[in-house]
Amino acid sequence: MDANAEKLLDAIPKALYFDDKDRFFILDQTKLPTQSIFEEQKSLEQVYESIYFLKVRGAPAIGIAGAYGLVISLKDSTHLSLDEFLKLTYKNAEYLNSSRPTAVNLSWALKKLSLVATNFPKDGTSKELYNLLKTEAIAIHNSDIATCRAIGEYGSKLIGKGDGVLTLCNAGALATGGIGTALAPMYVAWSSGLRFSAYSSETRPLLQGARITCWELNKFGIDTTMIADSVSSYLMSLGRVNLIIVGADRVANNGDAANKIGTSSLAINAAHYGVPFYIACPYSTIDTASKSGDDIVVEERGSEELIYIKGQQIAPKDIKVFNPAFDVTDHSMIAGFITEKGIIRPPYDFSRS
Repeated sequence: MDANAEKLLDAIPKALYFDDKDRFFILDQTKLPTQSIFEEQKSLEQVYESIYFLKVRGAPAIGIAGAYGLVISLKDSTHLSLDEFLKLTYKNAEYLNSSRPTAVNLSWALKKLSLVATNFPKDGTSKELYNLLKTEAIAIHNSDIATCRAIGEYGSKLIGKGDGVLTLCNAGALATGGIGTALAPMYVAWSSGLRFSAYSSETRPLLQGARITCWELNKFGIDTTMIADSVSSYLMSLGRVNLIIVGADRVANNGDAANKIGTSSLAINAAHYGVPFYIACPYSTIDTASKSGDDIVVEERGSEELIYIKGQQIAPKDIKVFNPAFDVTDHSMIAGFITEKGIIRPPYDFSRS
């Protein structure tokens, strides 16, 4: 890839950053697309709320946020004895891990930091352990940057000139530490000179596709059309979709995948119309401990997300609401997983990988 293409990729918006003064900032995605505000995270509780209330979202970004959140929660506690510091580390990690149950990257990242603490020499100091935890968190972030780029390189080969590429929710740069997962192939293909059409499904109830994906792709200059969630089947029937790429928050060992609600419907429609349906995700999203989708805990969120849109009431306040954040797509409808290790195709049994 030439220098101009690399420069384009470097300009893609970032979801979060950790500076040389050990300060952690996230882009408050609840304010997009009208405001672009980075908010410093100053406490454990603030990071928890930022994750829970979707100021930072997307499985890889949540994992990185959890790692940095644990670090900043310990920054002012290095005066404690090592034993007290270790207890605080495990306690804070457990608390952060409870913020969102479905995305496996959060628990994965926090387990990595906890393992650093567990293996730390007993004659070391709390300050030394803090520095090691910080180093590990930065390494997780840097690894995700490289992972996203690799996903982009592998996935870009699936996109043909003039194709229509459909995505759901947001699995772009703002869902990761790098250039994204599902959007990464589009970024790499477009920056290399390949021209195609992107379609972004709005993604009710929180409209991540409309607010965030459209903002990302439009800012990058990719030819993008937003559609209502209910339009995707009709769009496929018109022959305007050649490829679907979405992200995932957890993938079971057999290939069943949990992603934003509406993904399973999209996959079913894709199977009907013969449109290849791919999931782009880092290998860390694969949870071999979950044998199938039946083992994945699906987060249910509050009724207010459906009853209100940006503070505007659209339904009776006392109506019963069922608001799962995710659904599970059966492995039989997934053409492949685009990972940093390459494209993995069926049959799926990740325990053998």
